[in-house]
Amino acid sequence: MLRGTPSRFAIISLAILMGVVTIPSWRAQAQSVELESRAFKAGETIPNQYTCVGADKSPPLTWTGLPPTAKMIALIADDPDAPAGDWVHWTLFNFPAGEGHLAEGIAPGERLIDGARQGINSFGKPGYNGPCPPPGPPHHYHFRLLALDSPLDLPPSATAADLANASKGRVVASTDLVGTFGR
Repeated sequence: MLRGTPSRFAIISLAILMGVVTIPSWRAQAQSVELESRAFKAGETIPNQYTCVGADKSPPLTWTGLPPTAKMIALIADDPDAPAGDWVHWTLFNFPAGEGHLAEGIAPGERLIDGARQGINSFGKPGYNGPCPPPGPPHHYHFRLLALDSPLDLPPSATAADLANASKGRVVASTDLVGTFGR
């Protein structure tokens, strides 16, 4: 670069500051979404009661900061560190976004009272099955929340891959919460 010639970064930064270039609003909305659990904080160990070592119940989750266009929530909990590749622990969709939380210990089954559905996890069951890694270093468990603009037309037997495909172009915000667990 010639001395005194502004870098591309400097030009783009100046354009944003001057309002010539704008950042898409969905990015700002996605950045404000938060997913939390009173059971564990981001990056911390998931307590035994939410794993195969304990009661194996789903952890409580709360979310804030969704854009007004969010109508439904979808959630995929998975373990990308699994020896066989990405292992899905929970697939949930068509949960009303306005609820703002998922209670602890959601019963297994395809349909919930509020119309939400639980898809099939990598254990071959509908609902939540918690962390259960082989002995060794802790694995990272991602609870990925997708805020959608409308319900998904999926059967209760849907997988995480089905959910991901059906949600293309319908995600208005997303975030994730990562916890760890090892045995």
